[in-house]
Amino acid sequence: MQLNEMTDLFRQKAELVSAKVSEVASLKEAYEYTVDLCEKKEACQLLVSGCEENLSPKAEALCETKPTARIIAAPGMRKNNFSEFKKLADERGIMLIESGLRKHLGGIDIGFTIADYAVAETGSVVLDSSSEDLRLATMVSEIHVAVVRKSTLRATTNALEAELKALMVKDGKAPSYLAFVTGASRTADIERVLALGVHGPLELHVLLWEDKK
Repeated sequence: MQLNEMTDLFRQKAELVSAKVSEVASLKEAYEYTVDLCEKKEACQLLVSGCEENLSPKAEALCETKPTARIIAAPGMRKNNFSEFKKLADERGIMLIESGLRKHLGGIDIGFTIADYAVAETGSVVLDSSSEDLRLATMVSEIHVAVVRKSTLRATTNALEAELKALMVKDGKAPSYLAFVTGASRTADIERVLALGVHGPLELHVLLWEDKK
């Protein structure tokens, strides 16, 4: 399957499960997209639903950990890339963090990641999630923005088999977590009523990056 066919199939499958797919020409454009998105959204705060009882002391203490600024979490980035991203975020008054996410569980607006691979037939992004900070960024943020390099897009899961095997022995040990993320978090556990964002982000934005011409 040609790259343009894989790209079209990925977009089609990802959008079927409510992901928002866009194309970017560079990482800088991905940073700008993410900062714009964060600036336009309402600042993330802990929500209490289903009862009128007061918060527990522990929950109140957790709420107080949320600063007034919006937060983007971008763990695992190269130092120079993170510095470029942080400069842009600082200019917009947005806090950009790369580690220590447990201190910010009161509310992270956007988790920003660069996927290891993506699978066109399911519209999934694949992330080596061995890092706890990366797992938190993709689980507790309101929005997950994932950059997918087109050179890492594969037609099917089977086509990814050899690379997954290589990833399993990378640096002499297998990843402790490997995540296939398909669309926003969703569940219908309660009375089969679909709910988004219960176990993870409310939205998944995938930015397809033409990294090789």
